[in-house]
Amino acid sequence: MEDQSRQKPKIQPIQPEPKPSDPEQPRKRPHKLPRFLTHVIATLVVLAAALCLVAVVAFRDSLNLDSVKRWFTYRSLVRSDSGRAESFAYDGDLTDTFAVLDGDLLVCSRNAISLYSGSGTQYINLSVGMENPVVNTNGSLAVVYDAGGSDLYILGQRALVWSAEDFESILSARLNKNGQLTVVTQASGYRGTVTVYDAAYTPVMSVNLGSAFVMDAALSDDGHTLAILTVGQSGGAFSTGLELYEMNYSSGQYTPNFTCRLGNGVVLETRHTASSVWTLGDLGLTVTGHDGRSSGVSWADKHLRRYTLSGDGFAAVLLGKYRAGSQAELWVVDEAGQRRTLELNEQVLSISAAGRYLAVLTGDRLDIYTDELELYNTLNGTQGARNVLLMPDGSAILISADNAGFYIP
Repeated sequence: MEDQSRQKPKIQPIQPEPKPSDPEQPRKRPHKLPRFLTHVIATLVVLAAALCLVAVVAFRDSLNLDSVKRWFTYRSLVRSDSGRAESFAYDGDLTDTFAVLDGDLLVCSRNAISLYSGSGTQYINLSVGMENPVVNTNGSLAVVYDAGGSDLYILGQRALVWSAEDFESILSARLNKNGQLTVVTQASGYRGTVTVYDAAYTPVMSVNLGSAFVMDAALSDDGHTLAILTVGQSGGAFSTGLELYEMNYSSGQYTPNFTCRLGNGVVLETRHTASSVWTLGDLGLTVTGHDGRSSGVSWADKHLRRYTLSGDGFAAVLLGKYRAGSQAELWVVDEAGQRRTLELNEQVLSISAAGRYLAVLTGDRLDIYTDELELYNTLNGTQGARNVLLMPDGSAILISADNAGFYIP
């Protein structure tokens, strides 16, 4: 028998014969041209960024977001090299009331309310019968009312939004940024009634005053505070007062949180922001916060010729040593009562403010300034224009006796 202890032989795998190795390839030397181009491109990018930064600093007033907005807004409007669009005829004359409504021209006369685009397209032609038309806008909406009459109209989106013809002797009407309406009317047995309407023009609160005559009222832009301007006597002298009410719609009972005396001047214009009430009068400007604290500036020793409260965070007034004449001072006053002044030696026909800009129209020129009174843009050859309306992006509408035209810097 075969020996079981004999080990079986191990089978060794056959190793493949080694292949001859490939000859060693010479190492490629790095190409220097791409690295050189990289340095050149990086240098050019740095130089371009530096030039852009210098341009932004040097031309920050002309190369800004507003210029981009103007390009998109008016890109379809045919303009000359100076930026003026072709003028168009409007129904009315210089005695009418003009305003800007969402970039369009609003014209209000005793007989009609009209709205024109920059190209002269008429979107609204509403026949009315008003003795003393007054306009107030919040940018996207406008309220037109007959001062002392009963008619009131709300316009927006190039159409008539709401109207009423049953008010009792309207004294003032104003819209805040939220579209809420405040109306002051005369009422039998009282010296004035203030009614606040919501954005759907449903009355939500009413205040009747019997102690002093109500001259004006405005709801804050956030809708939380109501400001009422009154006129009466204090110590036997004429006095203007400001009452601030917190809007508590549920209680139905309203008493002023603060009552402030504004002196013996006549208030000509009012603006109520989210935090303060601006009152501009013949003797000065007062800015009153909702805590009752006031600041302002006086021009009691000068004649007030023109004024506007339409700028963002500033008021502008044209003052003269004499009631007439070409010499005047242009003041820009901020909320803290700080002012900047500019001497003018030519007849000013109209001023207008919107956004951070201020427009000054003279007999042959339109100058547009920033709120720092730095010259932003000038348009020469404006003969015939008698009124200017400014828009928040720095563009303007020039109005003459029988036509109007847009100007885009």
